[in-house]
Amino acid sequence: MPLPVLTTISDVKSCVLDAKAAGKTIAFVPTMGALHPGHISLIEAAKGENRFVVASIFVNPTQFNNAGDLKNYPRTLDHDIQMLEATGCNMLFAPSVEEIYPSPDKGHWDYGILSSSLEGKFRPGHFDGVLTVVKRLFEIVTPHISYFGEKDFQQLAHIRRFAKEEMPQIEIVGCPTLRESDGLAMSSRNMRLNEKERGIALHISRVLYDMCEKKNDFSPSELEVYGRTQLELVAGLELEYLEIVDESTFAPVPEWGEPFQPIILAAAYVGEVRLIDNMRV
Repeated sequence: MPLPVLTTISDVKSCVLDAKAAGKTIAFVPTMGALHPGHISLIEAAKGENRFVVASIFVNPTQFNNAGDLKNYPRTLDHDIQMLEATGCNMLFAPSVEEIYPSPDKGHWDYGILSSSLEGKFRPGHFDGVLTVVKRLFEIVTPHISYFGEKDFQQLAHIRRFAKEEMPQIEIVGCPTLRESDGLAMSSRNMRLNEKERGIALHISRVLYDMCEKKNDFSPSELEVYGRTQLELVAGLELEYLEIVDESTFAPVPEWGEPFQPIILAAAYVGEVRLIDNMRV
């Protein structure tokens, strides 16, 4: 059966109401398209008995603070539809910018260090844009449960906090990062890497794995310095940040062991492509 592709809010609300009337649980997977197996793993996680799985594809302009990045973001709608059909998704919402934002709209959320550090520091306004569109999509789709990838770990933390405080009726589920066979974290932006750049990008995950293996040789702050040094030595890679933080507070980890849950978060440019990755230590 062809995948229903809806472009208007009214059609989505009508379809969702019908599914709820039939006793279905609405499971929602928001994406920006250019789908890869990581996205499909979210659809697979969302499926289940009595589930109605809704995906959305919307390249959200409010979360880009780089006009070139927005312009160059991969758009592969026809291929995305084929992938969603093959995985058994029940409905796709693929709206225009005008449908989502009939008037300019960007809210503001301040969650302290969670919002001001790492991505928040290097991409001012990014998380406001993310939460603006997530709130809008949640209001339209009214899901019971929604799935997000852990690769965008700080984004997931924001969405969990937002949902807990403003939409507690929606359960947020994080799903593990999928990687290519060589370790590169799957990302739509990988499509923009040429062969040489892709080889350079591999150093990010390799250094994170190396750091995990060397955990017992260094303190957290020393391990950070080690990881940064290794990536700064890579020709063609421009490191933006690499930090070890506690995954629940996003504060620096002073030492290994309880009660800390350390995770390494990193961002780097390879050519014009900005890549992020993370790994629990």
